[in-house]
Amino acid sequence: MQLKHLRTLLSPQDGAAKVTCMAWSQNNSKFAVCTVDRVVLLYDEHGERRDKFSTKPADMKYGRKSYMVKGMAFSPDSTKIAIGQTDNIIYVYKIGEDWGDKKVICNKFIQTSAVTCLQWPAEHIIVFGLAEGKVRLANTKTNKSSTIYGTDSYVVSLTTNCSGKGILSGHADGTIVRYFFDDEGSGESQGKLVNHPCPPYALAWATNSIVAAGCDRRIVAYGKEGHVLQTFDYSRDPQEREFTTAAASPGGQSVVLGSYDRLRVLNWSPRRSIWEEAKPKEIANLYTVTALAWKRDGSRLCAGTLCGGVEQFDCCLRRSIYKNKFELTYVGPSQVIVKNLSSGTRVVLKSHYGYEVEEVKILGKERYLVAHTSDTLLLGDLNTNRLSEVAWQGSGGNEKYFFENENVCMIFNAGELTLVEYGSNDTLGSVRTEFMNPHLISVRINERRQRGIEDNKKLAYLIDVKTIAIVDLIGGYNIGTISHESRVDWLELNETGHKLLFRDRKLRLHLYDIEGCSKTMILNFCSYVQWVPGSDVLVAQNRNSLCVWYNIEAPERVTMSSIRGEVIGLERGGGKTEVMVTEGVTTVAYTLDEGLIEFGTAIDDGNYTRATAFLETLEMTPETEAMWKTLSKLALEARQLHIAERCFSALGHVAKARFLHKTNEIADQVSREYGGEGTDFYQVRARLAMLEKNYKLAEMIFLEQNAVEEAMDMYQELHRWDECIAVAQAKGHPALEKLRRGYYQWLMDTQQEERAGELQESQGDGLAAISLYLKAGLPAKAARLVLTREELLANTELVEHITAALIKGELYERAGDLFEKIRNPQRALECYCKGNVFMKAVELARLAFPVEVVRLEEAWGDHLVQQKQLDAAINHYIEARCSIKAIEAALGARQWKKAIYILDLQDQNTASKYYPRVAQHYASLQEYEIAEELYIKGDRTKDAIDMYTQAGRWEQAHKLAMKCMRPEDVSVLYITQAQEMEKQGKYREAERLYVTVEEPDLAITMFKKHKLYDDMIRLVGKHHPDLLSDTHLHLGKELEAEGRLQEAEYHYLEAQEWKATVNMYRSNGIWEEAYRVAKAHGSTNAHKHVAYLWAKSLGGESAVRLLNKLGLLEAAIDHAADNCSFEFAFELSRLALKHKTPEIHLRYAMYLEDEGKFEEAEAEFIRAGKPKEAVLMFVHNQDWEAAQRVAEAHDPDSVAEVLVGQARGALEEKDFQKAEGLLLRAQRPGLALNFYKEAGLWSDALRICKDYVPGQLEALQEEYEREATKKGARGMEGLVEQARQWEQAGEYSRAVDCYLKVRDSGSSSLMEKCWMKAAELAIKFLPPQRSLEVVRAVGPQLTGIRKYSAAAELYLNLDLVKEAIDAFIEGEEWNKAKRVAKELDPRYEDYVDEHYKEFLKNQGKVDSLVGVDVVAALDLYVEQGQWDKCIETATKQNYKILHKYVALYATHLIREGDYGQALALYVQHGAPANPQNFNIYKRIFTDMVSSPGTNSAEAYHNWADLRDVLFNLCENLVKSSEANSPAHEEFETMLLIAHYYATRSAAQSVKQLETVAAQLSVSLLRHTQLLPADKAFYEAGIATKAVGWENMAFIFLNRFLDLTDAIEEGTLDALDHCDFQDTDIPFEVPLPAKQHVPEAQREEVRDWVLTVSMDQRLEQVLPRDERGAYEASLVAASTGVRALPCLITGYPILRNKIEFKRPGKAANKDNWNKFLMAIKTSHSPVCQDVLKFISQWCGGLPSTSFSFQ
Repeated sequence: MQLKHLRTLLSPQDGAAKVTCMAWSQNNSKFAVCTVDRVVLLYDEHGERRDKFSTKPADMKYGRKSYMVKGMAFSPDSTKIAIGQTDNIIYVYKIGEDWGDKKVICNKFIQTSAVTCLQWPAEHIIVFGLAEGKVRLANTKTNKSSTIYGTDSYVVSLTTNCSGKGILSGHADGTIVRYFFDDEGSGESQGKLVNHPCPPYALAWATNSIVAAGCDRRIVAYGKEGHVLQTFDYSRDPQEREFTTAAASPGGQSVVLGSYDRLRVLNWSPRRSIWEEAKPKEIANLYTVTALAWKRDGSRLCAGTLCGGVEQFDCCLRRSIYKNKFELTYVGPSQVIVKNLSSGTRVVLKSHYGYEVEEVKILGKERYLVAHTSDTLLLGDLNTNRLSEVAWQGSGGNEKYFFENENVCMIFNAGELTLVEYGSNDTLGSVRTEFMNPHLISVRINERRQRGIEDNKKLAYLIDVKTIAIVDLIGGYNIGTISHESRVDWLELNETGHKLLFRDRKLRLHLYDIEGCSKTMILNFCSYVQWVPGSDVLVAQNRNSLCVWYNIEAPERVTMSSIRGEVIGLERGGGKTEVMVTEGVTTVAYTLDEGLIEFGTAIDDGNYTRATAFLETLEMTPETEAMWKTLSKLALEARQLHIAERCFSALGHVAKARFLHKTNEIADQVSREYGGEGTDFYQVRARLAMLEKNYKLAEMIFLEQNAVEEAMDMYQELHRWDECIAVAQAKGHPALEKLRRGYYQWLMDTQQEERAGELQESQGDGLAAISLYLKAGLPAKAARLVLTREELLANTELVEHITAALIKGELYERAGDLFEKIRNPQRALECYCKGNVFMKAVELARLAFPVEVVRLEEAWGDHLVQQKQLDAAINHYIEARCSIKAIEAALGARQWKKAIYILDLQDQNTASKYYPRVAQHYASLQEYEIAEELYIKGDRTKDAIDMYTQAGRWEQAHKLAMKCMRPEDVSVLYITQAQEMEKQGKYREAERLYVTVEEPDLAITMFKKHKLYDDMIRLVGKHHPDLLSDTHLHLGKELEAEGRLQEAEYHYLEAQEWKATVNMYRSNGIWEEAYRVAKAHGSTNAHKHVAYLWAKSLGGESAVRLLNKLGLLEAAIDHAADNCSFEFAFELSRLALKHKTPEIHLRYAMYLEDEGKFEEAEAEFIRAGKPKEAVLMFVHNQDWEAAQRVAEAHDPDSVAEVLVGQARGALEEKDFQKAEGLLLRAQRPGLALNFYKEAGLWSDALRICKDYVPGQLEALQEEYEREATKKGARGMEGLVEQARQWEQAGEYSRAVDCYLKVRDSGSSSLMEKCWMKAAELAIKFLPPQRSLEVVRAVGPQLTGIRKYSAAAELYLNLDLVKEAIDAFIEGEEWNKAKRVAKELDPRYEDYVDEHYKEFLKNQGKVDSLVGVDVVAALDLYVEQGQWDKCIETATKQNYKILHKYVALYATHLIREGDYGQALALYVQHGAPANPQNFNIYKRIFTDMVSSPGTNSAEAYHNWADLRDVLFNLCENLVKSSEANSPAHEEFETMLLIAHYYATRSAAQSVKQLETVAAQLSVSLLRHTQLLPADKAFYEAGIATKAVGWENMAFIFLNRFLDLTDAIEEGTLDALDHCDFQDTDIPFEVPLPAKQHVPEAQREEVRDWVLTVSMDQRLEQVLPRDERGAYEASLVAASTGVRALPCLITGYPILRNKIEFKRPGKAANKDNWNKFLMAIKTSHSPVCQDVLKFISQWCGGLPSTSFSFQ
């Protein structure tokens, strides 16, 4: 960013008069400056001074100069200014919207010390710093102030972050404190942030860091958590003074710092993430900058100075003009000001995330802004100044933007539609759709506010061409999916998003109710449709009708009017709505009923009073009535009862209107008496429930208020006595009985005897109830009551009375039931029969009169037939065995299957007359097979045949006829029938008949006779395919004869006779058709031939015109020439294509040549300008004279060719002399050369070459040599001979070349002789360079044929010593090679030796190699695996070489798993203290201790070897640089372990030392960090168990089992160490990689441990000694004293110690004596060996003597 000085707003004074503070308003329109005389000057955004006002002191008694203004800030709404003063007060002045408005103090906040700085970051919140160090907050709403935080240091500066949600305060002690009102999810810390080296008077909070500066002339940029990012040090710059003030740009990307005469600018680089210093703005005589203020849009910076001047600077990175209409000012990387040049309006486009704005576009009729950053998309509406920034991953600029909707931008990218609402920084929604036409997407965003709905955002779009989805954008869920049967081409939601209109491709308009999920088709042939803005009124056009739906809730009610044009749009404004229609060239406006539209809007807005007022102005029409109904319903729902009453009055619902009137009176009275809403009164609510016929709700409301009487009155008024009595009964009302009596009396008075009877019945008075029922003429009810009560049945008179009444009333079934109940079956049966109650009658008869059942079943069937229930009658007839009636009933009931079933059971005579009726039914259903079967059963086969014939099923008819008729009769029948059909013109039916009787020829004849050739051809193709082509041809000829050429053409072409077609049209002179057919169906050039013939028939100019028209002129000329019509060709070329004439002459000449007319041909060739062709013609015919004549006359260039031709003839006759002469005449010696070469006459060839073309001599010589080579030995002899000739001729170079080319695989001696000769000649006669080349070429050739000495001699002739040596080496003549090297060039001696070694190695001659290179020989032994020889040879070398190969061998053996052999190696050769060998020693030790079978007396020698090797190693280590190193100590420990193992094996061989062996096994446990723990514990456990120490054995074996489990699990974490506390047995040991004890032995141990633990006789504790410690532990846990281990047992030595000469080595006296005694008694050699080793190890034995003899 650069600063450019624009203007001086306030001129400086001569002395100090500093500008104390400045501020820009949030809306960028006002700028305030406070001068030293405490006056606030107000400027507009252009820098013009428009207003001013004076500030006032806190107390006037101290005078107007008693304070200074230290802080000033505008409120967020730019209508107020806060002034912070040093007299401990803050005033808030209301300055108003306009210039000149009265300035009023609206808040004041008195403080305890001077205000030093002030900010107004948010509505009602002023933040300020005090001299006492506090940072406080003043709330302009509550007029109270509070402390945010306090410090003990004067507040020197205060600033906010870009969003105003956080503050920074700088203090005099250098502290910078941060505080957040809202950290906006950043997670940054609060409190003391930085301790700056000096008071940070210049403090700015930028986007990515905090910039502070002060009197130390250093600018420091701090990170978000206070660490130093950058420092700009100007302390050594004599021109720079202290920094007094700083300001960050509104976007936080730049910081300006003021000092003396200078403004320094820092710009943040997002790419490098550092601050970069721009060129400072230096202004002479500016003096100290005391205040800085940055305009909120970032475009201007104002600087106030010490002398009272205010300078304004322009801040911008760059400017550009967009389409000459907009100015784009980039005030920072992430902030752009867009200014409309015509209107002057400005919009600040800013990335809230600080991303760099890359490109700004203005789209959508120049109203909408679109800009990209790296990660976001910026959108804005220039008219409303609503801006959005949404996360957006770049897609290469493939987005498409739609701005049809004013509230939302639609972005379509890669099949995804994204919606962004202007003013919102989140995407509104995103859906997948391929349909990006704005007519197929509808978005509604809060377009009409509705009651109770805060936000209403809906989207409708196409999922596919026939499916619409509707989405609620707030919840992000689908609220509807419409699947339509045809393609949708337009859709739109209404403004409230409750209705969707869509139109399909068939121009049908549909309305979809989203809440009700119902779809209605409301208009056909819809060519225009639109919602009226601001309402739910719909306008559409159907052909010449304008359709308007004023109430969309009733889509069937539409107002239609005729129009004579096309609707083009809607205009709404000025209190009217007009539909614009184009009628011809004029546009006519049709005005809609604004009142009806107004009604809909009022309803939607919930303003029912306005809706009522509007409806009262309308006449009553069906539309108005619908609106009154809608309003009445809505008014009732909204409890606006007066409006509902008015609606019902208008609708003529008097009762409802009166009821509501009364309800309103109650509500109004309650409202007057008690206040509040009268509609909440219980009576009003109950009456509304009554109005909705919800009496139960009304009852509930009354009873809640305990208004039982009112509830009862309601029911009585409605004559709902039952509910009334129920309420009285539930509430125990005293008037219950009275109510019941009154109810009964009312029923009797109103002659409701039935109801009265029911009442008496419910009260248990049966007789009274029956009496009332009979009186009411309801004997059935009386009978029902009697049947339920036994006591009443006993009353015979009563029963008789009832039955008589029932019979009289023809209620026979009830009478029958009653008779049956009183056991009178006869009367009951009669009643049942009279009442046709046959089911009960049959049931009764089965029990009482079985004989009557059959008669009753028939009567039942007859009754059902009368009732037309024929299907029900069938079964009864079957039961009554009335088959004929059953069949008739089945047929009448159309129960065909049942009829067939019954018929199949009848005899033939009975059934035969019914079968045809059933068959006719099945024939009508086209179930012909069933019908046929039935006809045959009914003996009506002829009818079946007729049925098939009428149905056109000739095959079945024929098949049936063939069964029952003679074939000839069938044929006659069918042919007769066919002829009849033919007469009637039913040719197809006739054809089918002919074909059925296999007479297709008759059908073909018929079609031919009637000239139905297509059908004729079809039949021929089907029945005589072999005759099809002939038929087509025949028909073609017939039709041609009749002059029906088009039809003839078809048949000719079907017969593949296109030539006949062409000839037909030619013969009729119809050339166009002939040409068309030839082109479409002929061969490639057929149409050209026809065109040619057509043109030929026309001739002259006409022919030329025609051929030009067809584009075939040139082709026709070629065709004429091809067909030898040269006259016609000449004519055409003369008229149209003169340039073709020579070509025709040429072709004519060639034709004449073919005809043998050579003279005429010669003339034509010359006319064609081709005399050469004439010459060639004569040459071809060997007429050399004529050829010579023509060539000399017309083509001199051809003369040579004629001579050559003659020469060829002479050659063929073997006349070489003549041929040579002719060729030389023709100046073609090269040809002569070739001829001689081809004839194999190389000497002649060389002669000619030498004389005439000497330049080719060398090449020819080479070719000759190649030929010689090909010819083998014969050729080689030729080469040698040639070489000798060259040599004799003194041509040594050529001779050498010749000799070098000799190659004869059969004779190496010849080759050697020739090559040697070549070398000899080269050395003698050729220059040195050439001779060197020859020798270098010959040498490898000689070595190739194994003539090494010869090659070497040649090399030596030219002093090529290395090459000679190489030749000897290759021939394995090593002595010669060495001699040459030694005598001629000693440098190559090593070279020869190296090759000799390599040779010996490769040959495997190791024994010879030893004498040359021992190490190489040893390496070779290693490679060959000859380890014994290797070690044997190495033994003869020095110690170092020996141990190198011993180590290699040992490594090899260890890899092979043979650690014993490896150990034996070191036993034999000693163990040097080489660090590189340490891993080998460790591996041998590890393998040894891990191997099975080593816990025995037999293993002694192995352990002794290991012990001796380790002893040797340790002795060597003592003398080496590794002495006392960790490795040395580790090997000493290994030596001790090996000694214990060896001693244990020795003790195991002597019975009396069994306890010593057990003690050694126990002692080894303290070394389990080097031993496999499971094996060590197992061996210790088994040993202690063997000597009877069961306590120890149990603990050790238990530990062993735990370890085996740990190995299985792969971890030691589960081990319990409590048994080994206070011992020196280590807890932390390596986990063994595998089990070291076999499964069988593990199971034995597991069984023993289990047995012992069950026994509970053992204590699970280790034995302790006099120290109170574990007996085998060297360290006493209580004292920490460490005892020495005994050399014999490994146990600690507590007393009776025998010490050895070597320090630290001792034995327990008892154990030592025991061991000596055992040796004496047993004479064990292994024990003696142990003693011998102890003597070596410990520097001799103690004084007690012992003899080894």
